[in-house]
Amino acid sequence: MNSPILEYLMSYGIDPAYIMIGISAVLILLIILYLVCIVKMKKLRKAYNCFMKGKDMESMEEVLMKQFDRIEVLEEADREKRKEINSLKILMQKSYQKAGLVKYDAFREMSGKLSYALALLDQNDNGVIITSMYSRDGCFSYAKEVIMGESKINLSEEEQEALEKAVNGEKITE
Repeated sequence: MNSPILEYLMSYGIDPAYIMIGISAVLILLIILYLVCIVKMKKLRKAYNCFMKGKDMESMEEVLMKQFDRIEVLEEADREKRKEINSLKILMQKSYQKAGLVKYDAFREMSGKLSYALALLDQNDNGVIITSMYSRDGCFSYAKEVIMGESKINLSEEEQEALEKAVNGEKITE
């Protein structure tokens, strides 16, 4: 067997047996890779058949369309909930959010701290101070308007303390 390619390789000292061994090794590697691909393909086909089991393409399309409809309903409900939350935020700004309470004895003759000053303020420190003074003769209540944390009417020491507690956001402890 006289081949110009073999003679050329032999002139550089390359034995054709090494070339055959190399080609055989590459062939074996390719066969192994082919078998791995076949195994992976079988697993993929098995998963696909399991997914599609009992379903034709029309029914699968129906399932997907139902899911899309559900998503649209959920998105609409989400939009409605966001509107409700925003309206609640607006209402919260107008509601009383801060309170300060000071209990005291209005008249030194009585004990038990039955009189009180209660400050109720919104987010902008607007609101009212309600004062109730208890005595043996009766109970007297007063209300004073608060705007931006201040009252135009003079405040008693207890009312001023209740207002400061409310403005500073202190917890009612009494």
